[in-house]
Amino acid sequence: MGEIAVETRDGSGLRIAVLRARYNDHITSGLLAGAEAYLTEANAHYEVFDAPGAFELPLLAAELAPSFDAVVALGAVINGDTDHYEHVAGRASEGLMQVTLETRKPIAFGILTVQEEEHAVVRSAPGPGNKGAEAAAAAVETVLTMRQIAGRG
Repeated sequence: MGEIAVETRDGSGLRIAVLRARYNDHITSGLLAGAEAYLTEANAHYEVFDAPGAFELPLLAAELAPSFDAVVALGAVINGDTDHYEHVAGRASEGLMQVTLETRKPIAFGILTVQEEEHAVVRSAPGPGNKGAEAAAAAVETVLTMRQIAGRG
């Protein structure tokens, strides 16, 4: 599987909420760093908010969406010995999609759902392949595309 090239778009004037789950902080801190680096390079204004874990991201995204152009939701759900992983990962992704459709605001999915912790470490490391940066790029691009579509009249 190849890397997705993250092209920096001009996000000047955009207001982006970055919502980071604190659970698995050693992973989500790397995702946050990647998102912040991308948004800074894109000249977008952003604010960071913390959530206890991935399960709480949809509710907080719904609360933030009306005040921002987009929300970047960052988290890490790592499979363990119980089925907790499946419940949290599934409900968080369903919840974020529901918020996207109900608010008509982009909610970028930056939640790592992995079988092994090492996979999350790789995807949250600095540099190409950082999934926090990719989620931030998706948020900016989606806002810009929605504006392009709206401008077609």
